[in-house]
Amino acid sequence: MKGWWLFVTLLLTAGPGLAEEIYAFETDAQRQIFKELTEELRCPKCQNQNIADSDALVAQDLKRKVHELMQQGYDKQQVIDYMKQRYGDFVYYQPPLSPATVWLWLGPLLFILLAAAVLVWRRRSAGNQLDPELLARADKWLEKDK
Repeated sequence: MKGWWLFVTLLLTAGPGLAEEIYAFETDAQRQIFKELTEELRCPKCQNQNIADSDALVAQDLKRKVHELMQQGYDKQQVIDYMKQRYGDFVYYQPPLSPATVWLWLGPLLFILLAAAVLVWRRRSAGNQLDPELLARADKWLEKDK
């Protein structure tokens, strides 16, 4: 009987910890924009996690702020600008092209081009260089087969 009461107590106390805040929207379009925004905004505390997936308190505060701004009539870009102004470009998953971030955009392309150039160079330098000793052995075998 003690075990039963323990089970019931645990069951009743677990619910509030699993509760998720529900945000009310006037239209489905607003709900969709909210979903997009929370997936595009990065949690400042977490490592590479958006605020939609993060359980951190700061992420919950950011979701609440996004909802509040949308209720005030802000559009998607205005919400992004507000968050970038407050938290910097780090908070947005799509950094702008600037001198500081140009390597984020060009780095992978330059790496691929460099790797392709190295492969072409290695293939050409290896080319058709045959060992004279191997050629002599091959000629012997060919003569033997005649």
